Amino acid sequence: MTARELKVRRNRRFFIGGSDARIIMGDDQQRLIRLWQEKRGQIEPEDLSNELIVQLGSITEDLNRTWYERSSGNSVEDVQKHVRHPVHKWMGATLDGRIRETGAVFEAKFMLPWNFTEEAAAEKHMAQLQHNMWVLAARSAVLSIITGGGKWVEIEVYADPLYQHLLLTAEKKFWRCVQTGELPLLFGVEAPRPRVEAIKVVDMSSSNSWADLASTFSKTRLAHAEHEFAKTELKKLVPGDAKEAFGHGLRAKRSKSGALSFECLPAEGIHA
Repeated sequence: MTARELKVRRNRRFFIGGSDARIIMGDDQQRLIRLWQEKRGQIEPEDLSNELIVQLGSITEDLNRTWYERSSGNSVEDVQKHVRHPVHKWMGATLDGRIRETGAVFEAKFMLPWNFTEEAAAEKHMAQLQHNMWVLAARSAVLSIITGGGKWVEIEVYADPLYQHLLLTAEKKFWRCVQTGELPLLFGVEAPRPRVEAIKVVDMSSSNSWADLASTFSKTRLAHAEHEFAKTELKKLVPGDAKEAFGHGLRAKRSKSGALSFECLPAEGIHA
């Protein structure tokens, strides 16, 4: 870690940033305590210079931003700009950038390709994205991801008022612990699932399971429609004061709530 990097990390003790938000909203008590110790100045910031994934993310950040600009036609400004929340001064963010045309927060990430899904990626970085959007009063964020498999993915995430309320509550409690010296505990906040914009078109032609189920769907579609029509008409035929009706191998039963259900009778039970 260079002297400049160490200075930047030491300055982070005076505010809660986006990467801190992920720890505060997480489920690792030891990481939470370490973060608390760093913010109180009890220990030095963690040295991540030997963390390969972290360094890959740092090294590919410029490429990531350039690739996004080339692919989207948008431009990214305010790169590495530090901002503070206008009211909650203990909330800050060091931006990967902000999209000039939309005002959206830009976040560049490097992720490994194994078990990669857009939903999991958005959920993993949701706390950081929502934190940065809150600090900037932005309505959306773009998560630009380069994977180790040579794939680039763009995910648009929107500001979630409920999530941000939970996030702000958790961060306030944590910052109060930093100020008072009280040991922080996991907050047990179960955040809402991220709302990710569906923008992909997927060709399922190579999936055998899709082929089998698509064939079954096509073959049974007409029969299903006829079945639903018959059930609707049968319900109309059952008298309103009838608890049960049967005939021709079919029985209708009325529940206490008044709902009708149907069952097929065995041959010997038709006239039961």
